[in-house]
Amino acid sequence: MSTPAAVTVEPMAAGHAEQVLAIYQAGIDGGNATFETAAPSWEQFDRSKLTDHRFVALDGVGRVLGWVAAVGVSDRCVYAGVVEHSVYVHPEARGRGVAGLLLEALIASTEAAGIWTIQSGVFPENAASLAVHARAGFRIIGTRERIARHHGTWRDTVLIERRSPAIG
Repeated sequence: MSTPAAVTVEPMAAGHAEQVLAIYQAGIDGGNATFETAAPSWEQFDRSKLTDHRFVALDGVGRVLGWVAAVGVSDRCVYAGVVEHSVYVHPEARGRGVAGLLLEALIASTEAAGIWTIQSGVFPENAASLAVHARAGFRIIGTRERIARHHGTWRDTVLIERRSPAIG
């Protein structure tokens, strides 16, 4: 898959489902993206993600190069402005700015909705993810040591967040 210069970002729709879930599974298979072991069904994915805060990056012929999506962190009203996000890029499109474009779209949509914090947990081995998030204004809060088992091995995650300077 080549990544033409023209990459567009648009809201994620059901028509993107097969490619979105394939990219998710590729991330899972890589071993340093998530604790999940299999991509969910589209119905499960669709139900769990906030509709207004999920986007795909498309190449010039409409292939999905990557996606970003967010979920609320709590049903408690005091956390209404906090979301947790995931961003995944097709293995052949990595290193070409796709994740940065997706994070820009997520930041714009969340700020427009009054969301003041975007957070995520990233495996420390995922240096590329940590770097793209740093460029997008995320900061490291700390390391959650031995937070969960992944294929029988205890794993750490680096907790990152971006606090909106526009919402105070």
